[in-house]
Order: sequence, then structure tokens, then C-alpha cells
Amino acid sequence: MSLYLGLRTTIYMVPDLGQAKQWYATLFETQPYFDEPFYVGFNIRGYELGLLPEEEPVERGENVLTYWGVDDIQRVYIHMIRNGATPRKPPSNVGGEIEVATVKDPWGNVIGLIYNPHFARDEFR
Repeated sequence: MSLYLGLRTTIYMVPDLGQAKQWYATLFETQPYFDEPFYVGFNIRGYELGLLPEEEPVERGENVLTYWGVDDIQRVYIHMIRNGATPRKPPSNVGGEIEVATVKDPWGNVIGLIYNPHFARDEFR
């Protein structure tokens, strides 16, 4: 038996929580389930996307990536860019049928996308 249950939450730091809440609600086509001045949480098919207000400007790193699973990476990548994300790395094959892409949100946080047919669509629900 593993001590770990798996990844649960990805948190992005943002300077304007209200603006970020609206942007992410549009991007992921869902409203937050938890909405307080100190934290906004979205349930994205059983995984948490959290937004925390910056108390002071933070340095944006690119050393950790979270990839959101998608069925149609090109469609989702275009959807994100049309909604204000900045292209970082377009969809590309990284071996076999696996494809990845990354964009940046309006505050410089990196959002990853992955199409991986080796994981069943509802395997982790």
C-alpha cells in the first residue's frame, strides 16, 4: 500500500484574485466551489486548481510544470490563447502518441496540457 494518494492540488499565485478568478472560470468553463478573499478553489474533474493572492510580487519559476489532461490538445491550446493565455510551447509529440504544450496565464504562471492515451479518460475520477 502506498503512502501517497496522488496529486490533488495545483496553486497559482496571482496579484488580482478577482480578475484571476474570472479568467480561470472562463478558461476552465466552471465556477469556483470555494471563493474567499484568501483563496479561490476550482474542482477540475476531481483535481483542485487553487488561486492565492500575492501578498507581494513573486518570482515566476518555470522549474515545476503541472499538466492538465485533455482529449484534444490543439483545440484546448487554441481555446486558452483565444482567452488571453500567452503561447509558451505549442503542442508537440514527446514520444509515442503523447503530446504536451504549455501557455502562460496573464500573470506569468505556466499552465501545461497533456494528451496521453495511456491514461483512461476517467481513470482517476
